Amino acid sequence: MKTTEVRPSDLAVSVFAVPPLARYSDLTLNEDANRQLIGYLEAGGVRSLMYGGNANFYNLPVSEYAEVLEFLCDAVGADTWLIPSFGPDYGKLIDQAKILRGSKVPTAMALPQSFPSTGDGVEVGLRRAAVTMGKPVILYIKSDNYIAPEAAGRLIKDGSVCAIKYGAVHADPAKDEYLKRLLDHVDPELVISGIGERPALVHLRQFGLAGFTSGAVCLAPRGSNAILTAIKRGDWAGAERLREAYIPFEDLRDQISPIRVLHDAVSLAGIADMGPQLPLLSNLDADQRAKVQPAAQKLKAWDAGLMAANAAE
Repeated sequence: MKTTEVRPSDLAVSVFAVPPLARYSDLTLNEDANRQLIGYLEAGGVRSLMYGGNANFYNLPVSEYAEVLEFLCDAVGADTWLIPSFGPDYGKLIDQAKILRGSKVPTAMALPQSFPSTGDGVEVGLRRAAVTMGKPVILYIKSDNYIAPEAAGRLIKDGSVCAIKYGAVHADPAKDEYLKRLLDHVDPELVISGIGERPALVHLRQFGLAGFTSGAVCLAPRGSNAILTAIKRGDWAGAERLREAYIPFEDLRDQISPIRVLHDAVSLAGIADMGPQLPLLSNLDADQRAKVQPAAQKLKAWDAGLMAANAAE
C-alpha cells in the first residue's frame, strides 16, 4: 500500500475506483471476494481505491472499523493508494479518526452528513477530525449547501484538508455556479470529479479538475483509465467515445440506486460475489437484477475487448 504523503500529482495517477465491499450471508467480511475485486481492478491499471458510499461505510459499525481498515491495507498492492472513509456524523468522525491515527493510510475521506449539520459546523468538525487523526482529510462535497467555498478554502489553507471530492449533481454540469465559486478558493489540481463517467469530461475540460471517481470502473477498469489517459493527452473526442460505453449502466444506477446497482452488478458480472448489503441498505429485487445483469456483463465484456485489442497491438 502506498503510504507517502498526499500530493496533487496523486490525484491524476489513475481513476479513483469506489468499490463495494463484499460480505457473507451473516454480514461478516468476505475477504476472498474483496481480494478478487481488488485484484481485478489492479490488473486493469487502477491504483487508487476509495472505500466510501458504494462500500456502505455509512453503516459500518465503529466496532468493525479497525478490522476492515487493517484488511484493506493488507489487501491492496504496494503501489496502490487506499483511501478509506469515515463518519458521517461527528461522533463517528472522531471515534474513527482515533483508529485512523494509528494506521498506515495517509488520509481518509470524510463522508458528508446532510442533516443535522450546518456549513460552519462541518468546517469545525472536519478541522477537529484532522487534528484527532493527525492527518489531513479529503472533503467530500455532495451538495451545494454542505459547506461554503470560502470555508473549503480555509480548510485547504490550514492543512486540515488535502483534497476535495466534488459530487454535487447538476442537470447540466457545465452550468455549475457553486463549482466556479469553489475554484475561486481552491486550486483545481486538488479537486476530483466525484460522480462517475457521466460528468467527468465536462469537469476536467471546462473546470480543470485533476481526475475523477468511478463505480463502473469495477466492471470496466481499462476503459475508465483509457478515458483518463485520453483526457491527459487532450483527445477529448476519443474520451467521449469511450465514455459512451458506460452510459447504459450509469442510467440504470441513476434509475434504481447507484450503490445497490453497483454492488450487485459486480456479482452479476461474475467478477466477485459481493453477497448481501449491510443494512440499512438492501440488495436488488429480481426484476431489477434482470435489468442490471445484461448491462453489467456487456460492460465487462467491452472492457475485455479493450484488453484484447491492446494485446494485439
